[in-house]
Amino acid sequence: MQKRLFILVLWAIFSFSASAQNEKVFITDKVSDKYAYVDVMKTYERIAAKGYKSVDLFQKLGDSSYSHFKLEKAAEWYSKLFSLTLDLAPEYYYRYAESLRFICENEKADAVLEKLKIKGIIKKKV
Repeated sequence: MQKRLFILVLWAIFSFSASAQNEKVFITDKVSDKYAYVDVMKTYERIAAKGYKSVDLFQKLGDSSYSHFKLEKAAEWYSKLFSLTLDLAPEYYYRYAESLRFICENEKADAVLEKLKIKGIIKKKV
């Protein structure tokens, strides 16, 4: 009985080690030669330049510009976003205000934050 158990354990160990050496290795250089890289943000900018207006489009363009520290562009996209709707998450108000402060439009930034206060999201300090 112990001999059978020992053989079973050895067989299990060798079967796992044998299967581990049959892994496929993918070479990414060959894969990248077949597929073209598409810059999505440039595509979105071309769509916006053609006159297409969408909340989702301006959110994506503004977020991308903001995350890449292109705050002049972010202020432009957030301005277009806020011209379409004011029903946005609080982070868009903050990002828009930060972008405006970066390009030295402090009065507009204060007005954006006031809209957020009126909306009732910001609580006054006690």
